[in-house]
Amino acid sequence: STFVFTCTSALSKWLIETYPIGEVLFSRVFIPLIGMSIIILPRTGLSVFHTKRFKGHLMRGASQSCSQTFLMIAFSLMPLASAVAINFSAPIFAPLASMIFRREQVGLARWSAILVGFFGVLVVTSPGTETFTVGALFALANAIMYGTVTAGVRGLTATESAETLTMYQMLIMSAAFSLMLPFGFVVPTWADAGWLVLNGVGNGVAQYMWTRAIHLAPTSVVSPFQYFSLIWAMLLDFAIWGDIPTVSLIIGGAIVAGSGLFLLWRESRRAT
Repeated sequence: STFVFTCTSALSKWLIETYPIGEVLFSRVFIPLIGMSIIILPRTGLSVFHTKRFKGHLMRGASQSCSQTFLMIAFSLMPLASAVAINFSAPIFAPLASMIFRREQVGLARWSAILVGFFGVLVVTSPGTETFTVGALFALANAIMYGTVTAGVRGLTATESAETLTMYQMLIMSAAFSLMLPFGFVVPTWADAGWLVLNGVGNGVAQYMWTRAIHLAPTSVVSPFQYFSLIWAMLLDFAIWGDIPTVSLIIGGAIVAGSGLFLLWRESRRAT
């Protein structure tokens, strides 16, 4: 899942060099929506949309639409691996969101992990040097949105099926990104149309594999595999764009990943 996700991210970064961001984002979710509908609706019918948590689905879809938009903008402005490394900071914002929205207590250990993780982000972005770009701010905004929605809709999976979660996610995001199409649309060539379709199929496959992984193993076991994304991203950056990983990227990415893994370990211990 992490490998396919990173490949689709690289493909999206390549596509937005030619096509508007809204068009690429729409293809990433509308094509999986069609595929999922073909697979799911014959078995469930419209009952898959039956829910008492519509507000939660709407919040999740809207937040993910914003975070995906920020991420695509970041991809257009900075190396893929740098954006991925900053995205690893998402787990450090979940405790902050829980403290604000759910009135949960954030202890010294979690505060320490949050501060260390943010320091790692600063190492990756190197503020005050020529390597810092506005793309880093969009990547950070994506991480904040992603971490916030994780806390905001926590527990949604306890009452909603994977099919319901997937259909609402793709439907709401498709509707959101369709609103961007009038502001920029370029008719793709036949070859690029194939890449856009492949981008959407890959995103849908990766989403399914990740959901399946979560169902087959505890989150504490599966989640650390996300950090392999940085390795794939660095390899693709070099292979496609010739970007060589900087020392600050490697060190900062390791710090951010370490803080995220520590928070994940703390949460898994609390859950047990």
